[in-house]
Amino acid sequence: MKRALLAAVLLLAAAACGAPSTDAGGASEGTITLRVGDQKAGSQALLKAAGLLDGAPYKITFAQFTSGPPLLEAINAGAVDIGGVGNTPPIFAAAADSKIKIVAAYKQNVTGAAVVVPANSTLTSPADLRGKKIAVAKGSSSHHHLLSVLKKEGLKFSDIQPQYLQPADALAAFSGGTVDAWTIWEPFTSQAILQHKAKVLVDGTGYVNGLNFTVAAPEAVETKADAVRDYLTRLAKAREWALTHKPEWAKVWAAETGLPQEVADAAVDNAVSSPIVIDDAVVTSEQEMADAFAAEGLIPGGLKFADFVDQRFNDIVGAAR
Repeated sequence: MKRALLAAVLLLAAAACGAPSTDAGGASEGTITLRVGDQKAGSQALLKAAGLLDGAPYKITFAQFTSGPPLLEAINAGAVDIGGVGNTPPIFAAAADSKIKIVAAYKQNVTGAAVVVPANSTLTSPADLRGKKIAVAKGSSSHHHLLSVLKKEGLKFSDIQPQYLQPADALAAFSGGTVDAWTIWEPFTSQAILQHKAKVLVDGTGYVNGLNFTVAAPEAVETKADAVRDYLTRLAKAREWALTHKPEWAKVWAAETGLPQEVADAAVDNAVSSPIVIDDAVVTSEQEMADAFAAEGLIPGGLKFADFVDQRFNDIVGAAR
């Protein structure tokens, strides 16, 4: 089963990387290629919106993934070099002893993370989740959000019926009425609310840390260090741009993803993020998350998150402002 999953991940990445790629301007034959794993409304769209996609002395290709866990599978397998994920995928990848390094961090509004229920749901509080079928992407940021919500109510994962689904399948299950709730992030939160009349049972306030990360393959960090540094600098500048150009970013976001403009407009406030350094507070927050997952038996115990962090690019945060 695991081999089949890995094969599927590699096939997806290879197919995406084999598609027409984005050349970061000026790259010549035989130069370095930085293979970027991306997600819906991710780095490629943001860099394009900010006008920072072109002009690098290396080539960039983008491979699209449904969420962070399969993206990190691809990094571990050597299919891509670097990519952006939420706060939880690196924990699951590290627990599996994957070959990853966290090289950049960002902070965003936590209200975009939400547990949503159908418009006609009788659930009115997190305590009502006991025994219910809840859609969640395993190993994603929403996985930790759900764990935190349950823990605060004195519940365990064994007290619910988790339905491990990627966003597209989860949306189908949610709209089709086969799950009682869905734990998700932007832009899917706004999509569920605006297109499917979902109600927010609880958002991320008081439950999640709002962190996102750029994760790289250790080999890429060592052999493509200049390209990685340049890419991270461009991405940090693009994120700073988005903070002050939300309407422009939302317009490009909608065009790039096919989302209705109203969804992109609603999601953008929660989706923009500020570059921050990977300091002790960041590492401690992630370690606490890892410990919480281990306590539930969802990952092995003993994980030391700091072992998977590379702080050599922290100076980019100041340079991007």
